[in-house]
Amino acid sequence: MSAGSPHGANVTKEPSPRLWPGDIYDALKRADVKQVAYVPDAGHKELILQCQADRDMTAVSLTTEQEGVAMLAGAWLGGDRGALLMQSSGVGNCINMLSVPVHCRMPLLMVVTMRGEWGEFNPWQLPMGQNTERVLHDIGVYVQRATAPDEVGQVVYAAAQLAFSSNCQVAVLLSQRLLGFKDWSK
Repeated sequence: MSAGSPHGANVTKEPSPRLWPGDIYDALKRADVKQVAYVPDAGHKELILQCQADRDMTAVSLTTEQEGVAMLAGAWLGGDRGALLMQSSGVGNCINMLSVPVHCRMPLLMVVTMRGEWGEFNPWQLPMGQNTERVLHDIGVYVQRATAPDEVGQVVYAAAQLAFSSNCQVAVLLSQRLLGFKDWSK
């Protein structure tokens, strides 16, 4: 008999809701982020919805990640703080554009959901997923990682403080373990 089941049926518990997207949203609010650029991503879905619902934030859907780098440079020049949400594969798409904030000493906060790590099913995600941190370091971006749900909000807030107080570029890499394992074998 399964625990919690009076008739011996297999009971599958619904996964508990992920709380860390709300922690990221709270960190962005505390850091006074006004503009959020994103390429639609299932890993950022809850966070994107919160940003879209906030009347004090402008959330802009992009067709490619490098547009977000340019958009947030413009936001900074116009007096707003911003954040770029993307997957690790998107880092490869915007690497050339990252030279703008690096050389112009503009702050850039990136929140990156990792692919190509634990539980990956798509082999095309492996090359960039395995090299995201190194590629960002090589161009001069400070990289911080969040691997446990209870640390995500603090890591994002600390990264925002570093980016906006030092005019530097900071990427927070959200471990694929935070997103969960996708079992496509069934």
